[in-house]
Amino acid sequence: MRTASRPYTDSNPEPLSSRRLDALLADTSRTFALAIPLLPQPIRRQVTLAYLVFRIADTFEDADLWSREKRIAALAELGALLDEHDLDRARAAARDWLRQPPVEHQGYLDLLGSTPQVLAAIGRLEPGPRRVLVRHTLRTAQGMAGFVRSSDDHAGLELTDLSELRRYCYVVAGIVGELLTDLVLLACKPLAGVAHSLRRSAASFGEGLQLVNILKDSAGDARVGRRFLPQGLPAAEIFALARRDLESARDYVLSLHQAAAPRGVIAFNALPLLLARATLDRVERDGPGAKIKRGEVFAILRRLHRDLAQGSAPV
Repeated sequence: MRTASRPYTDSNPEPLSSRRLDALLADTSRTFALAIPLLPQPIRRQVTLAYLVFRIADTFEDADLWSREKRIAALAELGALLDEHDLDRARAAARDWLRQPPVEHQGYLDLLGSTPQVLAAIGRLEPGPRRVLVRHTLRTAQGMAGFVRSSDDHAGLELTDLSELRRYCYVVAGIVGELLTDLVLLACKPLAGVAHSLRRSAASFGEGLQLVNILKDSAGDARVGRRFLPQGLPAAEIFALARRDLESARDYVLSLHQAAAPRGVIAFNALPLLLARATLDRVERDGPGAKIKRGEVFAILRRLHRDLAQGSAPV
C-alpha cells in the first residue's frame, strides 16, 4: 500500500472543531479522555485523531453484531480509506457501517458516523505526523484482522498461550506506544537524545496497559466468549509480566522527565501509568472487575500535577 501523503481535496467537510473532537473522545474513552487534554498543541490534536482512528479499528475488531467476514472487510476498508483519500467512499462506507450497526455503544456509533471528518482531519495534518499516524494504523488494522480470522461470528476469541497473548497486546496496544513515541519525537526535537530509550520501552508500555485491562475485565470478557487469558497459564505469571511492563513504562516517563520534555507530554504518559499501577494492585487484591474509584482517579491526577509543578519525577 502507499502511505498517505496528501489531504483529501474534493468536497472537504468542515474541519472538526476542538469541541467536537473532545466530545468524540469523551464518548469513546476513559483514561485517554483524561490524559490527552494534558498534551500541548499540536500534539494534542494529532494524538486525539490517532486515538479516534484506532478506536474505529477497535470497534470493528469487537463488532459482536457483525459476522467475522464483515469485520475483516471493514478493517480492510478502513486501511484503504486512509490510503486512498476518497472522501465520497468514506461517506459511503460510514453509511454502510451504520446500516447494520456493529455494536450497541452509542459513542462508538457516533464516531463511525464521523469517520469522513476524522479521516479528512488526518489528511490535513502536517506530512510527518500524517505519515506516522497512517503507517501505524495500517499495521494495527492488519494485525487485528489476523486475530479476527481466529474468532467466531460473535467476536469470541480464545488465546492459547503467553506468546499469543503478547502478540495480541502488541497489535492492539504496543503499536499505539510506538505511534505515540514517533509523534512526540517529531514534535519535540530536543528529545532526540533519549529517542532510543523511548523506542525501546514503547511497546512494553502499551503491553502493560493492555494486560491490566485484560486482567481487570477478564470475567466480563469470558462471559461473552473472549478469553484473552490462556487456560492453564497461572494468573501470577501474567501479573508479574504486567508489573515488569509497567516498570518499563516508568523508565519511559523518567526518560522524558530527565530530558526536560514538555510538562504536558510527561503528564500524558505518567497518568495512564499511575492509573494502571493502582488498578493492577486493586485487581490483584480483589479479583477481576475491581477498579479504582472516581475519587481515587482525581487524587492521582492532583498528585501528578503537584509533582510536576515541584519539578519532581511523577512516577
